[in-house]
Amino acid sequence: MDKTTADQPVAFESDEGHAGGLHGSTPAAWTAVVIVLLGFTLGAIAMVMGPNWVLFWISVAIALVGGLVGKVMQLLGFGAKSSDHH
Repeated sequence: MDKTTADQPVAFESDEGHAGGLHGSTPAAWTAVVIVLLGFTLGAIAMVMGPNWVLFWISVAIALVGGLVGKVMQLLGFGAKSSDHH
C-alpha cells in the first residue's frame, strides 16, 4: 500500500498564499465593507422609492463614513499594517 499521501501533514493555504497577504481579512476592512454596503443598499432603496433624493444623499454620506471608519480603525491597529501588503 502506498502511504505517500497518508504520511504527509494536511497543509492549508496560508495567508502568504493570497495576493497581498491578509487579503482584507481584518476588523477594519470588514467594518468598512459592512457600512459601505449598508449605504449602497439604502441608496438603491431610495432610488426605487421615487427617487427619494434626501434618503439617497444620506446613503452617500453613510458610504463615505464607512470608508473613513475603516481608515480610522486601520490607524488604531485593527487593520493591515503598511508592511503587511505589497
